[in-house]
Parts: sequence; C-alpha cells; structure tokens
Amino acid sequence: MKSLYDIIKTPLITEKSTILKEKENKYVFLVDSRATKDEIKKAVEEIFKVKVMAVNTSYVRGKKKRMGRHSGKTPDKKRAILTLKEGNKIELFEGT
Repeated sequence: MKSLYDIIKTPLITEKSTILKEKENKYVFLVDSRATKDEIKKAVEEIFKVKVMAVNTSYVRGKKKRMGRHSGKTPDKKRAILTLKEGNKIELFEGT
C-alpha cells in the first residue's frame, strides 16, 4: 500500500484554485497518477482531519517542447479537486 504522503504530492495554488476555495469550498491538489478517488479521499481526510464530500480528478497531459534542435515533453500530471463538507477548511491554504 502507498503512503498517504505518496498519494498527495502538493497543493495546487493558482488563481482558479483560489477562486474555487473561496466560493465553493473546493481545494486542488496534484496527486499520484495511479491513485484512485477513494485513496485520494482517504489520504486527505487522514492528513488534514477534514470531511471530504466529493473527489473529481482530471489527467493533464504534458506538452511537447523544443529548444533548438532538441525536443522533449513536460511531465503528465493528475490533479484532484476536493469538495469539503460545509464548515471544514484546510489550514494550509489559509493566511498567516
């Protein structure tokens, strides 16, 4: 079994994710590409001690990049958008 900290890689803090947090109580994380919704939900509930109502995931494919004659690709990513129960919040995203 994977560690809880292997499933949740990092919080994704962008303008869109900040708006989701403020208006709809949704938080966005980059997660392991092999993690399932149940594993993600269980990991966030145990790490942050909150109640997760829903988990939506999306798989973001990497883009092809070129530097002169050398070409490559940025890594693929999987992100999870978590809807928390009303009244719960993750302190990591709060100021101070």
